[in-house]
Amino acid sequence: MKILCFALLSAAVALSVAAQDQTPNAVLRLDPALDAIVSADAKVEKLAGDSLFSEGPVWVRKGGYLIFSDIPGNVINKWDPKSGKVTSLIQPSGFTGSDRTGVGREQTNGKVTVLNYGSNGITLDRQSRIVFNAMGDRAIVRIEKDGKRTVLADRYEGKRLNSTNDIVVKKDGAIYFTDPPSALPKGIDDPKKEMPFQGVFLLKNGKLTLLAKDLVNPNGLALSPDEKVFYVDDTTKRTIWRFDVLPDDTVKNGRVLVDMSGEKATGNPDGMKVDVKGNIYCTGAGGIWVITPEGKHLGTLVFPEQAANLAFGDADGKSLYVTARTGLYRIRVKIAGIGP
Repeated sequence: MKILCFALLSAAVALSVAAQDQTPNAVLRLDPALDAIVSADAKVEKLAGDSLFSEGPVWVRKGGYLIFSDIPGNVINKWDPKSGKVTSLIQPSGFTGSDRTGVGREQTNGKVTVLNYGSNGITLDRQSRIVFNAMGDRAIVRIEKDGKRTVLADRYEGKRLNSTNDIVVKKDGAIYFTDPPSALPKGIDDPKKEMPFQGVFLLKNGKLTLLAKDLVNPNGLALSPDEKVFYVDDTTKRTIWRFDVLPDDTVKNGRVLVDMSGEKATGNPDGMKVDVKGNIYCTGAGGIWVITPEGKHLGTLVFPEQAANLAFGDADGKSLYVTARTGLYRIRVKIAGIGP
């Protein structure tokens, strides 16, 4: 009888998990504290679905619209909430050369294999200018008010950057970015890779400073609300790191805050943002993890496609916009997020 009861219980649990996996707009609560952050019945809206591989969303407050990258399309798109339409804003974005030989790495978007070589992470600087990671050009680029491009960084100590990935700007104008070899066809082993490491960098007053080089695949990054803590994740190791920010904007005391390496669900740490209470939202195993500043996993937001990046938007900052492979999605939360 005990064996039969255990078997029936195991089957029920399996069916419950399967049902959750099949629910594209599920909020999977692991801790009651999640209820103060997102409603248990919060719904996911699909806003668009024609991208090859969407990434790097940013809400532009002065215009009231969202911009995001379509990496294989080599374009930064604009989504207008009034019309619901997606239009091209900057093209080409991440690669401006004429010879694509040895540029771009193959990756699946869940439907087909695509070549990632365009823009990736995007942010706005203190003058509301668009600043982004140009993966194919292996640079950090700013779009001036007249539309011209300014390369802010493309080399460190005379060697070309790998293929810049994600980016965040501090209130004082300091820029942090990650530089894995994501757009190099052979990754770490690519012959065009000039640096012997994958770096996390600080760009301030025209000077490029290496902050960390021990991460295998540095990717998403964020700052705490008071900007005294710097977060960066390692996609390959499936970890999120926490650093203390010093007065000169450099960092110290790096240590692992979250470790997803034991998780069986699909998905790795990638895009990351923080709300005004300091809670961390990071793509990861099974969806977007909601994490306390102390590193406790409160629950997961699940989307129809594997999430890559996210951004807070709308007038109240309580809409979470998510780029997930071919689609653009939105879910409402209870706490406003931090945006540029």
